[in-house]
Amino acid sequence: MKKLVLIRHAKSSWDTIMIDKDRPLSNRGIKDAHLVSSLLNEQLPDKYIIWSSIAKRSKETAIIFGQNMDLNLDCIILKPEIYTFELKNLEKAIKTCSNTYDTLILFGHNNAITKFVNKFGNIFYNNIPTSGVVIINFDTDDWQSIKNGAIELTIFPRDIKNNEQ
Repeated sequence: MKKLVLIRHAKSSWDTIMIDKDRPLSNRGIKDAHLVSSLLNEQLPDKYIIWSSIAKRSKETAIIFGQNMDLNLDCIILKPEIYTFELKNLEKAIKTCSNTYDTLILFGHNNAITKFVNKFGNIFYNNIPTSGVVIINFDTDDWQSIKNGAIELTIFPRDIKNNEQ
């Protein structure tokens, strides 16, 4: 069985004009990343690999999650091919994961994440929100042959905030 943990980067800041890859997280994004990551730790197995887009907002999100989940931050692998908004590019990258890892944690971008979840998951979502987590299980031992996954869990900031009220 292969487990994919897709995490959309936290909300980014648009306060200054800069190239897309360099946009940092907003204050709301930082808060939401802390909120969601505090609930994810108990859902992870002992062995996994962590990939992040090279965009600053993805790297910052990965670091926040890593700190809150006691992950070794040196184990976050920055992958240029994860800096994509296209489903086919994200799918191609995920299928290159080594089969020695049964769990891949990936910090990436929309529209690629939402489209991936809708193609490979069993539940349709209009939009995976920033800081949103979707865990999909695949009944295969080969990343290259993933298809028809089952969504095990979603954690979205709005759901946590609604439950706190």
